[in-house]
Amino acid sequence: MGSRYDLTREGLATVLDDEPRYRADQVWEALYQRGAEPAEMTNLPQALRRHLAEHPDFRPALELAHQSISDGGETAKWLWRLADGREVETVLMHYPGRSTVCVSSQAGCAMACSFCATGQAGFDRNLSTGEIVEQAVHARRAAAEAGRRLSNVVFMGMGEPLANYDRTWEAVERIHGDLGLSARHITVSTVGVVPGIRRLAQEALPVTLAVSLHAANDDLREQLVPLNRRYPLAEVEAACAEYLAAGGRRMSIEWALIDGVNDRYSDAAELAAIARRLGAHVNLIPLNRTPGFPTLGTAAEDVRTFRGWLTALDVNATVRRNRGNDIDAACGQLRATVGSGRRTIPVRALSD
Repeated sequence: MGSRYDLTREGLATVLDDEPRYRADQVWEALYQRGAEPAEMTNLPQALRRHLAEHPDFRPALELAHQSISDGGETAKWLWRLADGREVETVLMHYPGRSTVCVSSQAGCAMACSFCATGQAGFDRNLSTGEIVEQAVHARRAAAEAGRRLSNVVFMGMGEPLANYDRTWEAVERIHGDLGLSARHITVSTVGVVPGIRRLAQEALPVTLAVSLHAANDDLREQLVPLNRRYPLAEVEAACAEYLAAGGRRMSIEWALIDGVNDRYSDAAELAAIARRLGAHVNLIPLNRTPGFPTLGTAAEDVRTFRGWLTALDVNATVRRNRGNDIDAACGQLRATVGSGRRTIPVRALSD
């Protein structure tokens, strides 16, 4: 069974089969421009609003299970319950001059990255296009209610977007075409799914690619990101170069700083070599601690030192400000803390 944002225009026309053709345009506009519920579509007859509210293919995909607000209202995190009882998370973050929503593409994740709460909890299923798009729609409405405009969508929530490629890309096209966000303001993240990166290079929309590297040598990366055994660094870098060669594309390297693991000068030098070859910006992310990964994030002073090393090595690097630590804002943390599907997460340690 689908949901309202899984409907194509043709599917919506079928739901409105007995209505004049212009009704489909009215409903589509209400959904994508206003994020309206059927009762709020006041330009429709009351009987039609009731029909939509009761139609099984027009139900919402997301049911609010928990909401957390932090940073004086600048960060909001929602835990959604899906129709089958699975749970996913969405985070809206307001910054000076922009508002960004981080959406999930899967319930859980199969990548098993050792320091990630979602990866520790395992994989449930892929999200549908509508389940992804509805997260962005909800965030845009919440931003508007706060007097802000949603400007950026990042696929950095729960799951590996390129492991759910078709639905992720359909959601990108809907967010671009129907919600009206610039392709350059849509970021698709990956831990290095090489075939997906190569498919992205062939797409018409020049979205930003964010590669979660976290280590710049294969031995360490295999401990942090098990997918590296299948797609080692040389293959990931080659795919990224292919993506950039497609023209009009940008990419960043994401690097979660872990105390004593990937925050040494040798790590900075290895990272800088890759970043320079790709012309990539580096986002340094102070690690949010998770129950299954006992290692601490790098201390703030050492984060600044690591950034200084990269700058001296001719790499443009910024430190991502941690948001919502008090509301479990890192992906997977809220579900692990308050979700109905809480799991006992085994402690995993890095080998020496």
